[in-house]
Amino acid sequence: MSATSNDFSEQVILITGGSSGIGLASAQAFINAGAKRVYITGRSQARLTKAREILGDRAIPVEADVASISDLQTLHAKVAANGDKLDVLFANAGIAIHNQFGSTTDVEFATTFDTNVKGLFFTVQSLLPLMKPASAIVLNASIAASKGMPNLSLYNASKAAVRSFARSWANDLKDSLIRVNTISPGVTRTPIMENGLGMKEEDIAHFSAYLAGAAPAGRMGRPEEIAAAVLFLASKAASYVNGVELCADGGLIQV
Repeated sequence: MSATSNDFSEQVILITGGSSGIGLASAQAFINAGAKRVYITGRSQARLTKAREILGDRAIPVEADVASISDLQTLHAKVAANGDKLDVLFANAGIAIHNQFGSTTDVEFATTFDTNVKGLFFTVQSLLPLMKPASAIVLNASIAASKGMPNLSLYNASKAAVRSFARSWANDLKDSLIRVNTISPGVTRTPIMENGLGMKEEDIAHFSAYLAGAAPAGRMGRPEEIAAAVLFLASKAASYVNGVELCADGGLIQV
């Protein structure tokens, strides 16, 4: 990798779900790599404000729920009003909640799929007119797309759909030379463990102990490690990488 392959100087980036976890770490990484402007979205204005304090003046927070078409239209309008075109779109926003097969409700189904599938689809479609030719789109899936994790069938299937979108869109967008790739994180220590999956510190400690033996890396991932993989997929170093799934999982599902 050349010294300039991860240089995002003067580039405009948009990250959905950018107020915490992998999204926030990615926003920081893009800014550290020289990005001119990084739009971050989230559903909580308070968390967006805190993220802006961490990231500095090059971060542009926009309150938006990707499950809302009107919010996505407003997001498009705000970027366009600034005269910006996007070099990188990281469709990162997603949720993870348990569901019990046999007693899953239609509300639970809609909650997961409206954000993880519908929301991601219309995020990219809404912002596509603002993408520069030969720009990069990165979709956040999960190793759950390749595993039958118990009590997570909705989440697993939603992330498999994300993986499929990358394959299709890489073909759909070939005339514009826009690359579409998927990052599939493994177990990563982010707030979604508590806020989505309802895990307590004891649960997280037990999971960490399991990973010590199950994953070659012997531990959970850190958000900044996933961010580094996102930046690779978005960078010039990945100019011939298209339609792939990059699993950043410490080897958990690889061996």
